[in-house]
Amino acid sequence: MNLSVTRKCCSRVRLFRNKAAVYHCRRLSDGPISSDDSQPSPEEKPRRTRRAPGKAAVLLFPGQGSQFVGMGKGLLKYGNVKEMFVVAEKVLGYDLLSLCLNGPEKDLMKTVHCQPAVFVCSLAAVERLNHENPAAIESCVTAAGFSVGEFAALVFSGAMNFAEALFAVKVRAEAMQKASDLVSSGMLSVIGRPQANYKYACVQAREHCLSLGIQEPVCAIANYLFPDGRVIAGHKEALDFLQNHSRELNFTRTRLLLVSGAFHTALMEPAVEPLRDVLRKIEVRRPEISVHSNVDGKRYMHDKHVCSQLAKQLVSPVKWEQTLHEIYERAQGQEFPHTYEVGPGRQLGSTLQKCNMKD
Repeated sequence: MNLSVTRKCCSRVRLFRNKAAVYHCRRLSDGPISSDDSQPSPEEKPRRTRRAPGKAAVLLFPGQGSQFVGMGKGLLKYGNVKEMFVVAEKVLGYDLLSLCLNGPEKDLMKTVHCQPAVFVCSLAAVERLNHENPAAIESCVTAAGFSVGEFAALVFSGAMNFAEALFAVKVRAEAMQKASDLVSSGMLSVIGRPQANYKYACVQAREHCLSLGIQEPVCAIANYLFPDGRVIAGHKEALDFLQNHSRELNFTRTRLLLVSGAFHTALMEPAVEPLRDVLRKIEVRRPEISVHSNVDGKRYMHDKHVCSQLAKQLVSPVKWEQTLHEIYERAQGQEFPHTYEVGPGRQLGSTLQKCNMKD
């Protein structure tokens, strides 16, 4: 399904935000905003007023790997969730709700399916949060998403429309799958001792690949999760080397992730242009709350910054630990904001605790 058809069939969708700014997923039938950053549309609302940290909320959106068969089952009674899945079926061309609820698991785990599934279920979870604790939505000042979770965070912030963002996620997932099919690769979760040198370990793994005759081997840190917690991605032979030499490398635990390729490394370069192309075609606005980029942990500043960083994210490590420090760093004695993990799983909350932050 192309983007023009997506716009036509998805014009009904509007999600909530709050009484001051009805959830920033605008109707796809709305006209595009001016491309001139200096002339804001009269429809645009000013940024939200600053809140004391203890009275503010942060929303964290999970990424690929959090999916499971049955997710979304308890969300259908809330707000616009049923309508979201109706729109998703039109955009994606298959019954996403059935896949989320019933599987089969092997299909849900595929990159082309799980990324849209996590995206939609995360925004469905926001609908539930709005029903159960509307003050959390009203007081939200910051959002961040892990990898594909950034798209959900940006929709929540008003930077993207729901259906157009879902279409971009579809294109992204398909492009990442195609890039993964070009070479045998993967991702390895690593927990190390304080003396572990992850970058040097990657150098050694690449040298091993060269000794096997592999041209231009890739092995690099793909995710910075928490102190001494990393995900390393690259050629399968490089990951085998790291597992086989984990003791010498001061790794205490290694585990291969159930993903199809080396995401957030140079091996995803073929996926960059398809994503960049679709981002040029959809409406992207400046977020109305702070949204932090995976690339450097910093806040998105304007629409072009969003598009640039989302494309760069595919071949750059997810700096989640750095992002959490950007969000939660504060003076001693100052209260922490309330944090909500919206989406399947509880991995981000666990990671937050490991970064010595308040859950």
